[in-house]
Amino acid sequence: MINVISTLLVISHSILFVSGDEHTHTYTDKEEVVLWMNTVGPYHNRQETYAYFSLPFCIGSKSEISHYHETLGEALQGVELEFSGLEIYFKGNTPKTVYCEATLNEEQLKTFLYAVKNHYWYQMYIDDLPIWGIVGEMDESKNEYYIWTHKKLDIGYNKNQIVDVNLTSEAKVLLKLGAKLPFTYEVNWKPSNIKFEDRFDKYLDPSFFQHRIHWFSIFNSFMMVIFLVGLVSMILMRTLRKDYARYSKDEEMDDMERDLGDEYGWKQVHGDVFRTPSHPLLFSALIGTGYQLILVTFVVISLAIIGELYTERGSLVSIGIFIYAATAPVNGYFGGSLYARMGGKVWIRQMMMSAFLLPALVCGTAFFINFIAIYYHASRAIPFSIMVAVVSICTFIILPLTLVGTVLGRNLAGQPNYPCRINAVPRPIPEKKWFMELFVIIPLGGILPFGSIFIEMYFIFTSFWAYKIYYVYGFMLLVFMILVVVVICVTIVCAYFLLNAEDYRWQWSSFLAAASTAMYVYVYATYYFIFKTKMYGLFQTTFYFGYMALFSITLGIITGTVGYIGTSKFVRKIYSTVKID
Repeated sequence: MINVISTLLVISHSILFVSGDEHTHTYTDKEEVVLWMNTVGPYHNRQETYAYFSLPFCIGSKSEISHYHETLGEALQGVELEFSGLEIYFKGNTPKTVYCEATLNEEQLKTFLYAVKNHYWYQMYIDDLPIWGIVGEMDESKNEYYIWTHKKLDIGYNKNQIVDVNLTSEAKVLLKLGAKLPFTYEVNWKPSNIKFEDRFDKYLDPSFFQHRIHWFSIFNSFMMVIFLVGLVSMILMRTLRKDYARYSKDEEMDDMERDLGDEYGWKQVHGDVFRTPSHPLLFSALIGTGYQLILVTFVVISLAIIGELYTERGSLVSIGIFIYAATAPVNGYFGGSLYARMGGKVWIRQMMMSAFLLPALVCGTAFFINFIAIYYHASRAIPFSIMVAVVSICTFIILPLTLVGTVLGRNLAGQPNYPCRINAVPRPIPEKKWFMELFVIIPLGGILPFGSIFIEMYFIFTSFWAYKIYYVYGFMLLVFMILVVVVICVTIVCAYFLLNAEDYRWQWSSFLAAASTAMYVYVYATYYFIFKTKMYGLFQTTFYFGYMALFSITLGIITGTVGYIGTSKFVRKIYSTVKID
């Protein structure tokens, strides 16, 4: 019994000892450094990854060190660290050493041949620094396939910290039945002048993200904003001034003249403009979710600018989930108060829809893709425990906080305070020109907002679907602010034209006109998949289009909410400054 306890203490001490080093990133001379093997997969399908030892590599002689997913973000991103079994010690050079030998049987040969043909690469970590290597190479002229069997690690250190890691793959061996593969490794430690806080700079690509095209696109978008704001202000100010003058003249007429006059324009729908839109429960849930997503987007981008979240595995996803859960009261407050002002009665159902609208979409899509990932035995398959954790967050954190926000919203901002009375009988909507119909206005409303962000979409897509680390979050914040301004300008113009045609259905039209930006983003994503990537296979295709659909829907909810907020302020303003009988 004493031996068992002492053994457990030694194991637990070694686990804590190693994980402590990786958390503090400081080492003493000859202290153990752990090389973690992460995933392996085809180069052109970045998200199609498998456990490193799913290929018939052999593990080193050193006993395993247990590893558990440290964060929810790591688990959701398919990080699957396994101990390499290789002995590496801080500042301790290791000459070329054979850590195992393997003789290829038929099944192993087929596995390695498939990996080399599909350009499989693998990822490793030392002290949280990523390392990439290629499994093998092929000689197409001779129809021969080779595998690299030697890993040469050059590790740079600055005082007691690791600041640089480079991998060189050597000693290629021809793949054939019965071939002997001597897997070897070598470690060389070298002093480096790189500062610890700058050690991730080598993974960034300033020539790509800070290219002149990127700067020009930001400048063009900014100029478009100035032009749009000026144009909208000039047109609306002049037009509204004429409208106010005409309505003032109408007020000076007697009843006979007014009856004979040809009244038209947005004033005629003052009794219906604040009428509750169709499907108020869904509409208020979308607006509440949009308010929450706007706040989450702004906070996450700001934290990414301040904290350089790209240096920690899964940190951006983990922080995003935490902030989304913490901001659930915002969703409940704005969605619940809007539903109350619309006279909604089933507020509990509205609160439930607000709380679970986006999580249900995300979880539904993720679980569908998860079935395919499980079929492929991919590392992207979400473990059951993580599914339970996500459901628990939705049930025990998001739902109660949304309830709190809904109660506050209904009590503090739930009373309607419209500047115009709502008529008991809805006014019939007159016929109008074809270009004023909703099916024309809605898709046209997304063109300019998409034009202001599509260059940034290219950089974001490339960082997520290719091998780039996105770090220019200042650009992203600026583009997000430009998008907000463009969306507000466009939807205000659309709403004015609609109201002037005496169509008072501005709530849904403003939301959908702005949300149509997402449609163009998804079309662009399809173009990007076909012409800018070399992705293939059911899993990667499903993963790409599934998560791009989620991205587009989320963006649509954000832009739709921004459009509704801006249009709502505009409509209230124009109807509060005109005299209504």
